[in-house]
Amino acid sequence: MKHANQTYDNLIAGRMTRRQILETSGLGFGSLALSCLTGLFDSPQAAASERLALNLLPKPSHFPAPAKAVIMLMQNGGPSHMDLFDPKPQLTKLDGKTYSKKATTSQTGGEANKLLASPLKFRKYGQCGMEMSEILPHLGSVADDICLVRSMHNYHNNHLESLSAMNTGRIFAGRPALGSWVSYGLGTENQNLPGYVVLRDPDGYNTSGTMLWQNGWLPALYRGTEINTKGTPVLNLKSPVPVAPIVQRNNLDLIAKLNREQQKNYANESALEARIQNYELAARMQLEAAELLDLSKESKQTRELYGLDNPTTAGYGLRCLMARRMIESGVRFVQIFPPVKPQFQPWDAHTNVKTENEKICAVCDQPSAALIKDLKQRNLLDSTIVLWTGEFGRLPISQNGKGRDHNRNAFSLMLAGGGFKAGHVYGATDEVGHRSVENRVSVNDLHATLLNQLGVDHTKLTYPHHGSPESLTVEVITGARVVKEIIA
Repeated sequence: MKHANQTYDNLIAGRMTRRQILETSGLGFGSLALSCLTGLFDSPQAAASERLALNLLPKPSHFPAPAKAVIMLMQNGGPSHMDLFDPKPQLTKLDGKTYSKKATTSQTGGEANKLLASPLKFRKYGQCGMEMSEILPHLGSVADDICLVRSMHNYHNNHLESLSAMNTGRIFAGRPALGSWVSYGLGTENQNLPGYVVLRDPDGYNTSGTMLWQNGWLPALYRGTEINTKGTPVLNLKSPVPVAPIVQRNNLDLIAKLNREQQKNYANESALEARIQNYELAARMQLEAAELLDLSKESKQTRELYGLDNPTTAGYGLRCLMARRMIESGVRFVQIFPPVKPQFQPWDAHTNVKTENEKICAVCDQPSAALIKDLKQRNLLDSTIVLWTGEFGRLPISQNGKGRDHNRNAFSLMLAGGGFKAGHVYGATDEVGHRSVENRVSVNDLHATLLNQLGVDHTKLTYPHHGSPESLTVEVITGARVVKEIIA
């Protein structure tokens, strides 16, 4: 106290140098910072609060909402909107002409800046008269259940960054995925299955791989869990050596007891808590995950609906059917990925937009529509959001003469169920489909709207990270909005 008074007297009398002032105040700021850090990370209250969040028990939403679950059909590669969802008569009229504006490309090839008309024909579907490509007859058959958004835009022309933005809200890797945020905010209704399930092609990974379902800096409990649709549903759940059920039960009980004893010594370690809960969840999954793959109770009509007996649609159809079964079982968020053959970016039509789109539509069209039809006939569509989207669209100019390059400035996506307007088209691109110009929707707007339909205020769904509250949707520059115009 005497030293502090002397310092104050010296300061008033003008006898302190600038260096002395910085040294004294610097030590003070350091002490202040240390006390804050200690309070934030070491207090029993903070640790207890974090442990309370480390579970998958159902949590109340911020307000009543129609949707309880999400199925995200991630169409990796960038589906071409002007060839599938967004007809452009002016582009047809200007075919082969030099585009008056400069289109940003990520690759080279073909005639520079020459407009390319769509080689595919469009049709009107449903009572609503929604226009989509003739190579999407099955999705066209559910047009009256679909909300088609034609004014999407993303932040980057590369697959990696745009996929990251679509799945995490930012172009940078390492952030929590949409499914992680949803399961963190709402928990899940079935404690024997993960809150966030990923169904990928069992033959491999699409672009970015597991980066698209990471928990980031959220607790590990909220990471997407891969469930295989071929062979063993979840790897490493069962012992390679047959074990009697009673012995397995005793083993699991002993492990649980040892884990909890160990936890007493590390009460503030959230990572340990998350690991323990993951192991306990894995034990509960041993029976239920296997039952999900048992199709013996599915009717012949259901198998035919999803195309399970057709080699072209069987793989993707099975993933769509599994998604419906998981939603029925209480899983909160299911993410489906497309095939990895003949390429791991199946919608990436650089060479020929006609043949490449025909090929992937033959795989995904029927199962995608079947999922919507099946949910509807089981009275699950109103409470389930089905999102069909790529990471960006394609350019109106040609690449390699018949293909199209990436386009972050415009793309289309589909929403069904979950309180979205049915048989509705929202937004528009310019006359050739280069840019979204009317009622533009960003990926962060999309995320805010999805959360809204789940009863979550996107500005309040936060998690402390590096000393500040982080969220899925809050953009530094423009912010995010709930697109109320597409809500019924």
